[in-house]
Amino acid sequence: MKKITLGLFTVIFISILAACGASGENEDTTDNDAATNESGESANLYDQVMEEGVLTVGTEGTYAPFTFHNEEGELTGYDVEVIKEVAKRMGVEVDFQETQWDSMFAGLNSERFDLIANQVGINEDRLENYDFSIPYTYSSAVVVVPTEINDITSFEDIEGRQSAQSLTSNYTTIAEENGAEVVGVEGLAQAIELIKQGRAEVTVNDKLAVLDYINQQGDESIKIVAEAEDSSEMAFIFNKGNEELIDAINEQLEAMREDGTLTEISQEWFGEDVSSK
Repeated sequence: MKKITLGLFTVIFISILAACGASGENEDTTDNDAATNESGESANLYDQVMEEGVLTVGTEGTYAPFTFHNEEGELTGYDVEVIKEVAKRMGVEVDFQETQWDSMFAGLNSERFDLIANQVGINEDRLENYDFSIPYTYSSAVVVVPTEINDITSFEDIEGRQSAQSLTSNYTTIAEENGAEVVGVEGLAQAIELIKQGRAEVTVNDKLAVLDYINQQGDESIKIVAEAEDSSEMAFIFNKGNEELIDAINEQLEAMREDGTLTEISQEWFGEDVSSK
């Protein structure tokens, strides 16, 4: 009888120990799960940026006038100044990660930076894999002629005219579609020289590039006489799933548009407002 009682007591004691051990394990697991959940909830990119006080931005640093180094070696440019102003209004610093264009999207994919600020155009292919801010730059094809020319005022007017074009450019196609006779050149600067010399009559080119040329050179011997209705839209680009950060940046871009800051930055770099249609 004593043996039975002792055996029963031993079984009960072991059971109590096992229950205490299981209870301890459950408490630890619960605590860990709670920590994981809290970490998960606070781990969205916006919260991370605001907590660390740093917005990490991928950019080339070699693409003037949008992102490049000035004579003092400082990173500057239209895109650089726009995102710096956005970050300032958010109360965070900007950490620029300079990356070659060919590896820019790979850097974004691997989360080396939070967004790209590098005149990235919005198109359907990119929208399948990424999200964009609202546009902060608009550009379109334009017709450029010498200042004294007054009989070319539209794309239709370049039919039969000699148009200086880079042969690999999409703008060459536009010139040809409008009936121009293409004169091959290596780039915009050469195209402008040809029309100033009278060796060509027009050039069809990117509005931003032309405005930058005029702004940098102070060249009043050429003018834009026509602009295509269709425009390209450029914006900051993000990995999908970062809606909070995108909303915060859009809020600042909208405020900058409303108070004239985007216009001021545009005029500084292009002599014209390129931040709206």
